[in-house]
Amino acid sequence: MPENPPAPTRLLIADDNPVVRAGLAALLSARDDITVVAQAADGHEAREAAARHRPDVILLDVRMPGLDGLTALPHLVRHAPVLMLTYSRESETVRRALRHGAVGYLVHGEFTADELVTAVRDVRRGRPHFTASAGAVVLEQLRGGATATTQDEFRENDRRFSPTPLSQMQPSMRQSTYRLSAREAEIMDLIASGMTNHQIAAACFIAEKTVKNHINRIFAKLHSTTRSEAAAKWLGTAPDHQGGLT
Repeated sequence: MPENPPAPTRLLIADDNPVVRAGLAALLSARDDITVVAQAADGHEAREAAARHRPDVILLDVRMPGLDGLTALPHLVRHAPVLMLTYSRESETVRRALRHGAVGYLVHGEFTADELVTAVRDVRRGRPHFTASAGAVVLEQLRGGATATTQDEFRENDRRFSPTPLSQMQPSMRQSTYRLSAREAEIMDLIASGMTNHQIAAACFIAEKTVKNHINRIFAKLHSTTRSEAAAKWLGTAPDHQGGLT
């Protein structure tokens, strides 16, 4: 007997612009596997609708009257994965959304209708989605966090008069050590952060096959056969590893 198809994704759309809400509802409801179960004009309505309808995914705007999206976000993520869908591309707004639990961030004008549909489907499965400007913030945050950590490590290293391990090097120094291209270094940072190939493809806006090709070249340059081994060398945590080529 053929298997029953999965139940349609139940979607809540929260946006204060009625034209945007109507357009999104019409676009997404036209897909057989997506059902818009509720719409909301502000954070208060979104919270009530989420509790009442128990959606599978929530599309959430940032700037709304009354209770805005970022304020409502911590309450909404208790009910369903939240995908930010907004005109706001400010770096701090993206970072706040991620800190508060959003699993994706799409900026109007940076995605097609089909890409929006794919994002909704993937977010239900726990796969993050970011458009270009939001993805850039994510990568900047990953690299920035590593850079901030290295400053204290360099000072401690100077006190010990020991050779500089790879974990204490700036990202550009690690890149130079292994002769990685800028894109390969970017992808290696994401591998070290724990991202899957699918997540890396979404964050970098490239095909998953392209990610695999990059990883094959990275592994060859790092003389590694697994992600954990490559990450350990990249971060300088491999046993007896001081940053030289192996």
